[in-house]
Amino acid sequence: MPVTDDDELRAILDHETVAVVGCSSTPGKDAHEIPRYLREHGYEVIPVNPHADEIFDREAADSLADVDEEIDIVDVFRPSDEVSGIIDAALDREDSPVIWTQLGIRDEEATDRAEADGRQVVEDRCMKVEHQRLC
Repeated sequence: MPVTDDDELRAILDHETVAVVGCSSTPGKDAHEIPRYLREHGYEVIPVNPHADEIFDREAADSLADVDEEIDIVDVFRPSDEVSGIIDAALDREDSPVIWTQLGIRDEEATDRAEADGRQVVEDRCMKVEHQRLC
């Protein structure tokens, strides 16, 4: 089952490095503003977007496989029908203990696979909202 407990969410929010899949270079979009908020609150944000060269003055990775840094949280800003492939990419990594899907984004089967692999999953929640509420 996805994480819903406030204490577990607080522990997850203590992580530092967030790979944002679907991070946008367009100010005003949630996929830009929420990662910007996370950066402003001390998180190391790694933008993952094959259609952007640079976001937040940082080179954007084309995929999770292209991220050299260790990832604590994979934050997903892509449609629900793309979650399965993103989770598979996260599971291919030794790191990324947490997969977080933003509001309205869920895939029960992919969540089950991630949890069976020992990953924590937060789904259908906004990381910014939860950070403001709990931290």
